[in-house]
Amino acid sequence: MHGQNPKVAAIVPAYNEEKTIRPILETLKASSYIDEVILISDGSTDNTKRVGEEVGVSIAHQLPLHSGKGKAMQHGVTHTDAPILFFFDADLLDLSEEHIKKVLLPVLEGKKVMNVAIRDRGPLAMKLAAHMPLIGGERAMLRHVFEDIPERLKQGFMVEGALNYYCRSNKLAYGSVPCPGLKIRRKMQKVGVVRGFWQYVKMFYQVIKAIIVVRVARIRGEF
Repeated sequence: MHGQNPKVAAIVPAYNEEKTIRPILETLKASSYIDEVILISDGSTDNTKRVGEEVGVSIAHQLPLHSGKGKAMQHGVTHTDAPILFFFDADLLDLSEEHIKKVLLPVLEGKKVMNVAIRDRGPLAMKLAAHMPLIGGERAMLRHVFEDIPERLKQGFMVEGALNYYCRSNKLAYGSVPCPGLKIRRKMQKVGVVRGFWQYVKMFYQVIKAIIVVRVARIRGEF
């Protein structure tokens, strides 16, 4: 961001998301709040990286093998020295400058060390989501929050649970903000109903497992 504000890096881990990635990258690149945009194509076999190059993001990097979201996030962090990291999922729909601002400003202003977007699933679901574990991929944070998490807890869906629990256990201010109009391309739309259903089952299993693993790690004093 321009002026006296600290640099903000937008990091987008992506796996075969050529159908949705372009408008996301274009919005981030045009944003007055974002200083650099880093795309990490996580072993994609489609044109995800090429789209990033066409948009002209700061870095469009291709990992040779699909290693999972957590690894791609870590790799993105190594490409920047920005003190504020802002992660985005690559299957978002209708991301806007207003969404970016709503999530980022509390971190820029020092009110929170991490802030997470609540995507639009309808008014009731958005209200309920604010009281449930924050698993959304759109999250801005101070760099040290990400770096203080042990590497083994930055794998798959554990990374988001670990970030939440790190902030809570260390009594750091973090939270969420509703983002009306911000949606995602559902798994069923990507791979069909049957495969999409089982991917959701797998995801929720991993989320529950992550919650348990992260709490055990905290009891052991790992962070």
